[in-house]
Amino acid sequence: MANPIRTGVLSFGLSGTVFHSPFLNEHPGFELTGIVERTIKKAHKSYPKIRSYDSVTAIIEDADIELIIVNTPNSTHFAFASQALKAGKHVVLEKPFTITSKEAKKLFALALENDRCIMPYQNRRYDSDFLSVKQVVESGKLGNLIEAHFRYDRYRYAIGTNIAKETNVPGSGVLYNLGPHLLDGVISLFGVPEKWKKTMGQFRPGTLVDDYAHIHLSYPDNLQVHITTSLLVADPGPAFVIYGTKGSYKKNRADVQEQQLMMGMKPKDLRYGIEEPDQKGILTLISEAGEKNQTEVVSERSSYIDVFEDVYQTIRKGRPYPVTETQIIQQLEILEA
Repeated sequence: MANPIRTGVLSFGLSGTVFHSPFLNEHPGFELTGIVERTIKKAHKSYPKIRSYDSVTAIIEDADIELIIVNTPNSTHFAFASQALKAGKHVVLEKPFTITSKEAKKLFALALENDRCIMPYQNRRYDSDFLSVKQVVESGKLGNLIEAHFRYDRYRYAIGTNIAKETNVPGSGVLYNLGPHLLDGVISLFGVPEKWKKTMGQFRPGTLVDDYAHIHLSYPDNLQVHITTSLLVADPGPAFVIYGTKGSYKKNRADVQEQQLMMGMKPKDLRYGIEEPDQKGILTLISEAGEKNQTEVVSERSSYIDVFEDVYQTIRKGRPYPVTETQIIQQLEILEA
């Protein structure tokens, strides 16, 4: 593809190796140009033509690079995104977008001032499990929605070694780590809530950060939405449960793309993004005669390549980016409340 977007990635840790580089390398509209590697230089083993930079400043100041992926610790997002925008770069910014809504507003204003695009990386919108929920909700089969539960659970009893996540600094803890995924899904489906109530918890011995969070969001027409994330769920139940006047839908969290990528599967593999057969959602509908009918919902194949297609269309074609400024500001206002 002519005129690819030359892109630099600020870190080659988990997100750089799994969630960004494979797709930048695969999508014809991008050129994976450079990666910041402060100490260990290993990116060239996977991408022989890659440029390795010793610092964030060095990659941002490279005139050849048009787009910067900010995938560094949460507390650095605002500073690095600001630096990149001022240098005339477009920016894709990992979740959480920033720590506060005030910082986010400054970044959106700075992007406008410099005629650049700043785009939140909310990849869970492109998971097959969430897409199946979206399809069922938008079909109207459930009737008027009454209640929804979204969960993101793990089991991590021991305190992890990731200082950025386990130290009591702004943006640490499970709410800022997994909460943005849940909130983005809810806001993209149901819009801006009228009000919300948040509950936090610390249960692991010696923890310095929250390892449990629950948010109850109230919507028009009395729709009640509950999101929960915990690091102490040994046997997770359904990740998505939605109740309506005509039925319900339940879906487990498949998370198939992350698992496949961590196992080394490439996005172009024909098996990539396809859930296991036993991960079907269950749609339960009640007929007008009161009969209960259950059907299995097979999730469509999904791929995070669609995130980068949206980025490409926004930068090169001027198409509005699907994750909006309003949605991000609302998400952060809830996180920081």
